[in-house]
Amino acid sequence: MLKNNTPGTAEPPASAANMLEKGSGTLVSKIKIHAQKMFAASRGSHDWEHTLRVFQLCERIGAAEAVDMEVLLAAACLHDVGRGYQDTSGGKICHAEKGRELARPIIEPLPISMERKTNILHCIHAHRFRKPPLPGTPEARVLFDADKLDAIGAVGVARAFQFAGEVGARLHNPDVDVAKTRPYSDEDTGFREFKVKLSKIKDGMLTREGARMAGRRHAFMAAFFDRLQAEHRGEA
Repeated sequence: MLKNNTPGTAEPPASAANMLEKGSGTLVSKIKIHAQKMFAASRGSHDWEHTLRVFQLCERIGAAEAVDMEVLLAAACLHDVGRGYQDTSGGKICHAEKGRELARPIIEPLPISMERKTNILHCIHAHRFRKPPLPGTPEARVLFDADKLDAIGAVGVARAFQFAGEVGARLHNPDVDVAKTRPYSDEDTGFREFKVKLSKIKDGMLTREGARMAGRRHAFMAAFFDRLQAEHRGEA
């Protein structure tokens, strides 16, 4: 059973290690089943479906980059388990740091080397765009890119407005200096997210395949926000 200490959050159950050591299925498949339960109360913009899309992107990019897929996919399953804490705290808690904390009791009992365990936890800790540490292993770089790809393109536009709705933001605020606005406020619009973060993602990708995919997604997203601006002004 999930232990809920904060609304919208979930702690790993005490039996996590036993669940992962017993039963059928690969190590990653068992982590995946367990991780899904930790998203029971998550908000839509960072829910289990987001994790599944990141997982799929990791499969694609990881194959092109020839990384340790078991490490990568285990980290992909767990990378956002701390997100509920960040959302309910209004951004005061870093979800990457909290995610590493929540993942540790799941990862430590696994029958894999300490180096690989450390790598999984590093991948989780280093996947955030706005805060260090920088991804320091091939697997961490793939997870970083996969997570960022899900923030741009058509899916990224949809998620930006979904998150804006979750925090009660306005539909659009083109006349506001976004540098003077606060996250988790009524000015935290999809357009603000584009200006502050999403428009910069393609230039910060860390893998060749990730960069290639980001270029296409960025072009679609930029065209969308250009159109939004024109329609908002009554010009289209």
